[in-house]
Amino acid sequence: MMRIDGGVTAPTGYRAAGVSAHIKSLASEKKDCALVASDADATVAGVFTTNLLKAPPLQWTEGVCIRGRGRAVFINSGNANACTGAQGLEDAQATAECVASDLGVPITEVAVLSTGVIGVPLPMDRILQGISGCAEGLSSTGSHDAALAIMTTDTVPKEMAVEVALSGGPVRIGAIAKGSGMIAPNMATMFCIITTDAAIAAEDLGELLRNCTAVSFNCICVDNDMSTSDAVLCFANGESGLPALEPGSPDFDTFASALREVCVSMAQALVRDGEGATKFVEIRVDGAVSDEAAKTIARSIAHSQLCKTAFFGEDPNVGRLACAAGYAGVPFNVEDLSIWLDGVRVVEDGMPAVYEEEHAAAVMRQAAFTVRVSVGQGEGEALFWTSDLSHDYVTINADYRT
Repeated sequence: MMRIDGGVTAPTGYRAAGVSAHIKSLASEKKDCALVASDADATVAGVFTTNLLKAPPLQWTEGVCIRGRGRAVFINSGNANACTGAQGLEDAQATAECVASDLGVPITEVAVLSTGVIGVPLPMDRILQGISGCAEGLSSTGSHDAALAIMTTDTVPKEMAVEVALSGGPVRIGAIAKGSGMIAPNMATMFCIITTDAAIAAEDLGELLRNCTAVSFNCICVDNDMSTSDAVLCFANGESGLPALEPGSPDFDTFASALREVCVSMAQALVRDGEGATKFVEIRVDGAVSDEAAKTIARSIAHSQLCKTAFFGEDPNVGRLACAAGYAGVPFNVEDLSIWLDGVRVVEDGMPAVYEEEHAAAVMRQAAFTVRVSVGQGEGEALFWTSDLSHDYVTINADYRT
């Protein structure tokens, strides 16, 4: 797998655009409407938030993914079109209708996503202007504009692309994502749009995407909130010209590994850009009775506000880490518990280890470090990524709407 430029338009047969339609405010010139489109028929799969207040655009897009065929996704930022009732669903469908008309594709193959303030109807006159602007501006180099347009409290756009060598030749995978706060599985206030020119059946693509999401976007935490509008979509248009990928084949496994790496990289980028974040912390748990048990322990530490504030304060308060592991709900023998901050062992056999406090503090002064927890029960292991909780997080969210 080789990193390349181009984001979602790096794979053959995709175009994208991002424009300003003043969705965020009439005075704002920031891009807030994005369109990603495949020039050829494509399969599509998606993974969505489990929040009961699922936004109308997601309800519409779930239907697109159930049918398994997709040609485009339109995304607006600044307004989530969530908690908007029947009108919200009508507006989501009207958005898809406009995109379908402008692109000359079936409405049933147009996905729609919205992010921003919850509980406010979409300004449909501006949405329709945004669709027209995006359709006119579609370009094979438009990924970066699209990545900018889907941002809300993000401070940087997030995009990447890779080329993967298969037995018959190369295929490409591209991605853009947004997300900075309101991030906790399952899933988070985040979107990720993935494109590939590989050929893969919708059912196989769906299973693969769910598996990749489980170890990436569902293993991140900025805070403990789950949004109404989260989605990961993957389009596969087969324009590489290679045969369809078949589960169990070496090429499928190679592609799956690359897609998983793309998802992990994009998920980590969301955490690194967490609202007010100054630290990127990897939680590594091993020795659990199962991978799921290890993930539960890792999630408990990643979600702990006391651990996250200690990360921000650069305070090696290892009691908080041990406490969060202990209340995760996963049985283990306390005498088997060990904890490291990078290479500094701070807990051994369930007791404080012998170490220099300054060495542990030096680890936590780094912008990125690893907390490793071992519970001595089995072969289960997991990775989880979290950020610290800073004063700026409170400031950003205290006046987000007003």
